[in-house]
Amino acid sequence: MADIAKTNAMRILESAHVPHKIHTYSPEDGTDGVSVAKKLGQDPQAVFKTLVTQGKSRAHYVFVVPVCATLNLKRAAAACGEKSIEMIPQKNLLPTTGYIHGGCSPIGMKKAFPTFIDETAQLFDTICVSAGRIGAQFELAPDDLIAMTGGTYAELTD
Repeated sequence: MADIAKTNAMRILESAHVPHKIHTYSPEDGTDGVSVAKKLGQDPQAVFKTLVTQGKSRAHYVFVVPVCATLNLKRAAAACGEKSIEMIPQKNLLPTTGYIHGGCSPIGMKKAFPTFIDETAQLFDTICVSAGRIGAQFELAPDDLIAMTGGTYAELTD
């Protein structure tokens, strides 16, 4: 890992002594989640993407779902108690979270947003999420991700 600079998310996990592995990959062949899962030799159902949304109330919410699934906006709105939610515009991701598209980690955002993790994460001993940079993923226990984000499990996909 000497070739990759530490991200805020990496520093947070290390300082909290949360067991995790860092996996790196070359983004040259694509950065979509399924491609990343294949590069890492991981089950795409155990590799999760981080999605940032805004509710009708204008509050922001983070949803962590398998890369091979689609966030169900109605289920997501119900999980966070909003009438409706929508994805934030990509141009707002960096100013809102401190992360760029393709490298958005649910850990270490500029501000702690309510976070919801798809309940299927509980089916795995470990899952992978972005480590805060394109080309780097964390592998950690789903319950550790819940603890580090203050998150809640919810039914979020179809």
